[in-house]
Amino acid sequence: MKYANHVSEMINAFSPEPLKGEQMKAFYCNDTMEYRMSDKYDSPIEDIFEICQEEETQNACLLLGHKGCGKSTELNRLSAQLTEKGYRVKTIVCSTDLDMFNIVYSDLFILMGEALLEIAKECRCAISGDILNEMMHFWDEGMETTLSRKEEAMAIEGGMSAETPGIFNVLKIFAKMKADLKYNEEIRKEYRKKISIRSSEWMALLKKIAGEITKKTEGKAPIIIFEDLDKLNPEDAWNVFYNYAAVLSGMSFPVIYTFPIGLSYDTRFAAMEGYFVTKTLPMIKIETIAGEPFTDGIGVIREIVQKRADLQLFEEDVLDRLIHSSGGSLRDLFRTIHSAAKRAERRNSGSISMEDAGRALEEVKTSLTRRIEKKDYDFLVRIYQGNKELIEDKQMLLKMLQASVVLEYNGKRWHNLHPLVTQFFKEQGLIG
Repeated sequence: MKYANHVSEMINAFSPEPLKGEQMKAFYCNDTMEYRMSDKYDSPIEDIFEICQEEETQNACLLLGHKGCGKSTELNRLSAQLTEKGYRVKTIVCSTDLDMFNIVYSDLFILMGEALLEIAKECRCAISGDILNEMMHFWDEGMETTLSRKEEAMAIEGGMSAETPGIFNVLKIFAKMKADLKYNEEIRKEYRKKISIRSSEWMALLKKIAGEITKKTEGKAPIIIFEDLDKLNPEDAWNVFYNYAAVLSGMSFPVIYTFPIGLSYDTRFAAMEGYFVTKTLPMIKIETIAGEPFTDGIGVIREIVQKRADLQLFEEDVLDRLIHSSGGSLRDLFRTIHSAAKRAERRNSGSISMEDAGRALEEVKTSLTRRIEKKDYDFLVRIYQGNKELIEDKQMLLKMLQASVVLEYNGKRWHNLHPLVTQFFKEQGLIG
């Protein structure tokens, strides 16, 4: 990705992919937390950063936030900061490694094992042959479908040297297991059964590996981040977390899980807070609860855009319209800029026009309004008319948050309709 000086370059500059690595230096905007939290000294990411460095404290975190609010970029930045401090961090992108419509807690346990071994390999941490053998025998014993004997023999033989080659060979077995988790229903059942019956034994193995890494890194525990779990459907998320909160939060090293923001309104969430440190990354506020423009929030979003592109590429008032219509959702803003830039390029224009922006916004509005039904209208109109804080119908609120039709803002916790849904209701004559 590079800075956009031409419309054609904006298509790449506003890719939905989170910032990572060297991109942070060029494109990351440091000043968003004050306008998310309404307090420049409050930061959920800074809180997690500190928790990861504390010893013998509750170190399992749930990070909540809307889809597209910037969680992935903030977590990548957190990872970079921890790495600079000498910690070893591994981010697991669940949508890449697992079937997001078929996840159980044991799948996360398996990915933790692979992640720890990858960390050990990267920092050249010697894991004893005994530990690697234990790990292999854990999966082979009593399973109807065993792992390849040839692969297992290679792994054990390599592991006896207690050096990186042994880890490398065991990682090849994990690669096969991961493919089975995603695509092979029968073998997946066997892996899950094994974990469910012997979860304490697997946790002990993970603790041993984490302990070896901690020694190698002079007392700094490995850290694992699970991305994309906030995209799970509500009931799927509860199936993963609710009955297994004790084991998922029981690691001897810090683990950060993303989590759907709407589920914080479910009565079951109170039980989760007993096991996890819960933090929320809100949207950047562009409007006050009274409906007035919040100029500071709008300004910081303009700064985010300016980090990526020459603002002269937007015709007069076009960027303001896109910011106001996105409601503080960086995902929706980037999506509309990306789409509008494509249209501008196709008509051989050197800038994005108001018509380009309008077409792009119409596409997002159509996507949002497909997620609601006529029976939802009264609930949504009441929010627009002022019921922004004390919303009694939590199930409906959860549904609308999950659909990104309703957005939540922090400081004083309140909600509003997505501006494009508001526009739709105005076009339908449902609000003035």
